[in-house]
Amino acid sequence: MNNRLQASRLDEFDRKILTVLQRDNTTPLRTIGDAVNLSAPAVQRRIKRMREEGVIRANVAIVDPDAVGQSITIFVEVEVISETAQQIEDAKKEFAASPEIQQCYYVTGEADFVLVIVVPTMADYEALTRRLFFGNNNVKRFRTFVAMDRVKVGLAIDINSRSGAA
Repeated sequence: MNNRLQASRLDEFDRKILTVLQRDNTTPLRTIGDAVNLSAPAVQRRIKRMREEGVIRANVAIVDPDAVGQSITIFVEVEVISETAQQIEDAKKEFAASPEIQQCYYVTGEADFVLVIVVPTMADYEALTRRLFFGNNNVKRFRTFVAMDRVKVGLAIDINSRSGAA
């Protein structure tokens, strides 16, 4: 389904439910219902529909990287030599398959990709660069930025912002 059409199908109840779920997706249906003025079964039906339509992509636990020994966050700009459709798809697949890469964006501008990488040590990052960048004949160059502090981290969407919605 077209994303703009899908966004326009979300009513205020859906948006309020999504706002609650983004804060804590273990919130009981009755509590969500009380917050949005719907019955628990109505909330359950709406959540089920939004999952089926792909509005809700996953229910996950957000893990503190420091707590599991993954304390270094790195941002990497990657520029490729050739941008044929097949080579871009190959790069996307390789980046998506790497567990150290938390996020991967195919972007416009000087860089072709921006990666968010989480590793336990700089030695681990060096090994990753050898595998992903130096070992890839299509990588022209890459530029690394090491995060000094995580000021804000999240994937929550401002559900109540109506700009861009049809």
